Amino acid sequence: MSLAPRAVLVHRTTEYEELLARHGTRGQAEFFLASRGRSIAEVAERHHRAAQALADVAAAVPLTWRRARVERAGLDRFLFGPEDVVVVVGQDGLVANTAKYLSGQPVAGIDTDPGRNPGVLVRHRPGDAGRLLRSAVSASPAADALAMVEAVADDTQRLVALNEIFLGPAGHQTARYRVGPDLDGADPEAQASSGILVGTGTGATGWLRSLWLERASTLALPAPEERRLLWFVREAWPSPATGTTRVSGALSGAEGLRVTVECDRLVAFGDGMEADALTLTWGQSVRVGVCDTALHLLS
Repeated sequence: MSLAPRAVLVHRTTEYEELLARHGTRGQAEFFLASRGRSIAEVAERHHRAAQALADVAAAVPLTWRRARVERAGLDRFLFGPEDVVVVVGQDGLVANTAKYLSGQPVAGIDTDPGRNPGVLVRHRPGDAGRLLRSAVSASPAADALAMVEAVADDTQRLVALNEIFLGPAGHQTARYRVGPDLDGADPEAQASSGILVGTGTGATGWLRSLWLERASTLALPAPEERRLLWFVREAWPSPATGTTRVSGALSGAEGLRVTVECDRLVAFGDGMEADALTLTWGQSVRVGVCDTALHLLS
């Protein structure tokens, strides 16, 4: 007997809830903001819109389905199942935060604050939830397969991201490493920099695009569904021992970029989730390339 589908509603703590947690009561939070010329009204209104959207989506889940909720901070401890339909209720970034923990489950992005969010990944309104849930379990769900990026270390640690993976120092120091194509006989270049960014077509709307523009790069930005990545080295430093000839490039299909650590510590994290990072030490290497798994975003 197969299990009924499970709707997993993903949300995040609102700014209003964070203010209450920090100050204890609404009155204290209101006083804190008022003393700085700010009003709590706007923050409270966004909170109420988010809460209403979450309630509307929950009400749209069929009665025969199982259901669960997970807050962003608990994503790394939540076990997603193959029969899950994931409904992200919030901002575009929350979809990216969720994607790294999935393995092909359909995802619906619900925008809680239209006009404030770009809506690249949260494409729908709360009223669309019922239709999206039915579509997710149909024979041919309408979904876009968004390419993802992965980093695999030589000790089998693995990290997946929807927008980008950053490899570099944990603070603002300089990282030393060797970088080059993941090919037998390839000659890597020793570098010193503030890190390397490897991004997807979805990430080309954010951090990756800012580096691309800053460099006036002639590399074509990938499309969200294209299995192609761009990578850029940030602030490579030339010295007698380090070079700057390999500071950008593209990766397609099975191509990979290999980074070998030559400093005490280097971290790799995806989509801004620094708390869930890989830690690499002197001598370790990590390969970054296109992930075999895509994010199936319902359209």
